[in-house]
Amino acid sequence: MPAKTGKSRPDVGGIGISNPQRVIDSHSGATKLQLAQYYLAVGEWLVPQLAGRPLSIVRAPDGVEGDSFFQRHCGRLKMPHMKVLPKSLDPEHARLIQADSVTAVVEAAQMGTVEFHTWNAHSDRIDRPDRVVFDLDPDPELPWEKMVEATGLTLDLLDSLGLRAFIKTSGGRGMHVVVPIDRRSSWDCVNEFARGVTVRLAKESPERIVAKMGPKNRIGKIFVDYLRNQRGASTVAAYSARARPGLPVSMPVRRDELGSLGAANRWNILNAHERLDALEHDPWADYGSTRQSLSSRLLASLGSRE
Repeated sequence: MPAKTGKSRPDVGGIGISNPQRVIDSHSGATKLQLAQYYLAVGEWLVPQLAGRPLSIVRAPDGVEGDSFFQRHCGRLKMPHMKVLPKSLDPEHARLIQADSVTAVVEAAQMGTVEFHTWNAHSDRIDRPDRVVFDLDPDPELPWEKMVEATGLTLDLLDSLGLRAFIKTSGGRGMHVVVPIDRRSSWDCVNEFARGVTVRLAKESPERIVAKMGPKNRIGKIFVDYLRNQRGASTVAAYSARARPGLPVSMPVRRDELGSLGAANRWNILNAHERLDALEHDPWADYGSTRQSLSSRLLASLGSRE
């Protein structure tokens, strides 16, 4: 639904947008209104990635050049469409939030939110994660072909373990590799598996991949970050914008597209529609129906080759 004109607070999906023409990214000239319109336009793609999961939002009230910060609760923000989860899910902190509708997403954008990050579990069984995420984080000086190689190596290893993975651009410099699993494993088990994959990759390709975080450890290499698989950790959702110059978007892709992407920030809120309109098949069409087991045999097999 396009925003109405002639109003100080144009309507985007039922939410009035204040300061609609305020530029929030000087690199592209994108406004607060354009960000809200982007989220309304991609709602059918984005909401399934958010619904049912505890959420962390990244707010940048003064635009991407200003300060930004993570927030896992509503606080004093006026977001009546954002679901507030039971205190028991995270008793030592303020109540977690969850966006189950595009209205909640646009509402959050009205409150200065740029990014949407989700847990690796649904709130109805928060102690049983349903995915494993690997964030491939490169030395900024590496050419794109090195990211293509590292992503391919990660996918090849997962293939050898009998696991299907889905990939997306991070919207920054790297790639995210996502493995859907059934909801039978604990956080400790999932974290152990993710660490084992990273350690194996670093051992088998030490000239390309490192298993230790930190800029000094990934000089000329790519850190396959497995730490997003701990309870409470979150990863930027597919189709979410990033609070970075150009407002790039985290975009699902096919494996055979990797070599031609050129960069992980290829798409942004102003051109993502070109990608989505041109798609003949959703690269993640089977994501929701894919459930795989991290069996004890698989874990043992992974560990035996470290």
